[in-house]
Amino acid sequence: MKNLVSLIFAAILFANCHGLSESFKKSAVGNPYEVLVVCDEAFWESPAGRAIYNALDTDVPGLPQSERSFRISRVSEANFSGMVKPFRNVITVDINDRMYTKTSFKYSRDPFATPQMIMTIQSPSSAELEEYVNKNKQVIVDFFNAAEMNRQIDNLKARHNEKALATTKEMFDCELLIPAELNGEKRGENFVWFSDFNSTNPDILSFVMYSYPYTSVDNFSRENYIHMRDSVMKVNMPGGKPGQYMQTDSMFVEITETSDRDRYMQLARGLWYMENDMMGGPFVSHAMVDEQNGRVIVVEAFLYAPNKKKGATMRKLESSLYTLKMPVDKMLENSTHIPEIVVEANGEETK
Repeated sequence: MKNLVSLIFAAILFANCHGLSESFKKSAVGNPYEVLVVCDEAFWESPAGRAIYNALDTDVPGLPQSERSFRISRVSEANFSGMVKPFRNVITVDINDRMYTKTSFKYSRDPFATPQMIMTIQSPSSAELEEYVNKNKQVIVDFFNAAEMNRQIDNLKARHNEKALATTKEMFDCELLIPAELNGEKRGENFVWFSDFNSTNPDILSFVMYSYPYTSVDNFSRENYIHMRDSVMKVNMPGGKPGQYMQTDSMFVEITETSDRDRYMQLARGLWYMENDMMGGPFVSHAMVDEQNGRVIVVEAFLYAPNKKKGATMRKLESSLYTLKMPVDKMLENSTHIPEIVVEANGEETK
């Protein structure tokens, strides 16, 4: 994908980036991770329409069982009105060989409701659109994942666990926004665990944050990541009986090199298990270098929810990881964000 020469990284700051007219817009409808495709039935059943469907019809990554990333629905352009028009996530298709010489993604933010994101795929032909979508499936997935996570971050800014925020400031000189209901914490050496310890819910929703000295880029090898995680968890996450402690299922760990706020970030997803016990579940973590203090900071969310779907909860928890502010970030206004849009270099926001 050489034509994808640059990525647009910015914050979706719905409340701060719009004028007074935003307050008069309708509230968006639909549930998180629902996407509405606006096209006629003939296109939807064509190879180009199937390409869009297949791009969205993917698994939530890092789960022990298959769960779909999005709930997908379709409406014709003639019926894209009334109660449907304020849908939170929308894909529209514009095929016109007189207007377009190549295929591209465009997007508009809050045109009919708030918060709303609309992706438009412009192309001279259905055949070119199909080819383009097949090559850029992840672009579509990233676009709507980022929109949803930023909405959750906006919710966290309005309501979060103030005690946990104070703890991360005290222990690490960092900031992390986590859901208010996770109101318990346990501390270790350069380690803290936040969870809903006092809840009657049998599920366990948790965050951990820990640090260790940064020595070299080898800190971010796959082997070192698993070694450090297992070492930290063995000490700080014991089970209820002797010989029980959390470990990483090394066969099911996916590590991605990415960036956040123009700095390197190691993103890891996988499965954890409790040694000598039957407990286990998914986790996702972010690791970054705090250059000011010569250390690696790791924030992780993990879940124990046996016999239940986990995708919605894990993605809600994952949003919190993107709120991490290290010491240098706290000097930057509005530094909490995740990648907003991943579109072609000549793509632009439409108004």
